Amino acid sequence: MKYRLLCAAVAAFILVGCAHHAPDVASANGLISSTSATAAGENRAHFDTAIGLLQAQYYKPINDKQIVTFERKTLLEYLRYAKVHAPIISEAPSTDPTVTALLAQLHDAEHRYARPTGPLSDTILSEVALSGIMSAQGDPYTVYLPKRDYSGLQEMLQGGNFSGIGVYIYALKDGDVLLQPIEGMPASKAGMNPVEIVTKVDGVSVHKKPLDSVMRMIRGPVGSTVKMQTHTVEKPIRTHNYTITREIIHVPTVMTRQIGKYRYIRLIDFGTTSAAEVRKALLAGVADHAKGYILDLRNNGGGLVDAAVHISSDFIPEGTIVSTVYRNGHSEVQEADGKAIGGLSPLVVLVNKYSASASEITTGALQDDKRAMVIGTKTFGKGVVQQIFPFDDGSAVKITVARYLTPKGRSIQHKGLIPDMIVPQDPLIPLGAPDDKQLQAAITWLNAH
Repeated sequence: MKYRLLCAAVAAFILVGCAHHAPDVASANGLISSTSATAAGENRAHFDTAIGLLQAQYYKPINDKQIVTFERKTLLEYLRYAKVHAPIISEAPSTDPTVTALLAQLHDAEHRYARPTGPLSDTILSEVALSGIMSAQGDPYTVYLPKRDYSGLQEMLQGGNFSGIGVYIYALKDGDVLLQPIEGMPASKAGMNPVEIVTKVDGVSVHKKPLDSVMRMIRGPVGSTVKMQTHTVEKPIRTHNYTITREIIHVPTVMTRQIGKYRYIRLIDFGTTSAAEVRKALLAGVADHAKGYILDLRNNGGGLVDAAVHISSDFIPEGTIVSTVYRNGHSEVQEADGKAIGGLSPLVVLVNKYSASASEITTGALQDDKRAMVIGTKTFGKGVVQQIFPFDDGSAVKITVARYLTPKGRSIQHKGLIPDMIVPQDPLIPLGAPDDKQLQAAITWLNAH
């Protein structure tokens, strides 16, 4: 299966125990196999393949010396993190071929510091080296994905049912972790407020912990319980303690309801089922004789490009939805799929600073085609496309391969999209709450049209 994703690493948005689709990427067909493995570690079988992919696929020219330098820097930083005092790694001669230099530096690190197991094992040092190689361009979207991370990404992209408590989880800049329970899910049924800060999970502090670590702490076997200590966001601060039983959770990517005369559709992300779910919600609106539509893309960090094209095509009968431009200047244009639903106007699209990638493709297409009134705040500004290349051991690399343009040729990368009507709002206000000013602005605009 080919995945074309356009996901952004924005203020980390993860569904804990829920089906969620994340980054914007494109996955290569089939598995990539390499035969240059050495006895020192399985992951090194992928060094030459990873370098070859980076050189051939990255959307800008690659500096090989920079890759070698950054691998060494990353290994040294990790060794210091692992409590190695004043670590040393011999710098590879500048005359060495790139892969030879990379392996030489890794071998030196392993010879000096490797242990049979634990944080200094050969496997982990190899993963750190590969991470340094893929991160050398300073591109947060071009990364090495160890098996556990690639498996989690696949789970998020493909959806599915698994065990959890049903919350959205956000990392805040000060290191706090914010939870937003989903209606009808275990956390909500346990009485958790619409927005709370979690301080401890099973007695362990989560302050400044990585989101994936917090997610693993919260998730667990069906029927087991998790104890959570939280406090309210607004003053006066009130502390709460919850004991929540984990359940099998599945959350659709679309939440829809009728708001007065209008059909409201909130899209969580752009996954494999999103286009079908949005279309079903739109057709329900037609059947209910809705007088207007609200497509809520706030906090939507992206997903599959194809989903963005199909969803945009529900509103746009023909013409360009998005153009993808590669390093060599080659451009691919994706057109509307010809399956537009008539009568979907007036339409409002809601966006904010966490609306990214596939959200921006959809918003840009609807805005350029004058099909929608865009309300909210400036979007995130991720206008590049990644492709996933899986390895045969279950790991993968994700590489930025192109940039995309709106139908009118607008570049979104680092710029974002400016709404037609700017309505500032505290991002901690739950979407759809009575004090959701952006939603109220959408209703007011629809009432006038």
